[in-house]
Amino acid sequence: MAQKVLVEMIDDLDGSEAGQTVPFGLDGVQYEIDLSDDNAATLRDELATFIAAARRTGGRKTTVRATAAPSAEERERSKAIRTWALDNNWAIAERGRIPREVIAAYEESQKPVAKPRKRTAKKRAGK
Repeated sequence: MAQKVLVEMIDDLDGSEAGQTVPFGLDGVQYEIDLSDDNAATLRDELATFIAAARRTGGRKTTVRATAAPSAEERERSKAIRTWALDNNWAIAERGRIPREVIAAYEESQKPVAKPRKRTAKKRAGK
């Protein structure tokens, strides 16, 4: 059996349907109020004169950066690094960020080894 729970926000002033929750602070106390879009606009309009004359002390708007999930290629690379690290006696966790020094050691171990050049006999001039 499926259940569906519906949450309805009610305007704290007039009991109508609320469109948003508005946070605000006064005298060091933080508040939240659920308001319809019209009442939220009225609140902002009423406070606009005071806000224009006030100083901001924090609460700057910040954007939340979504982090992308690692690609399949990145997951495979991490798995290869962890396997290499364990095989080479590095202490490394099964999950989480791989330390930079482990990644650097892994990358160094993956560099192709240059083959030594064959020496050829040099001809001496005049002989």
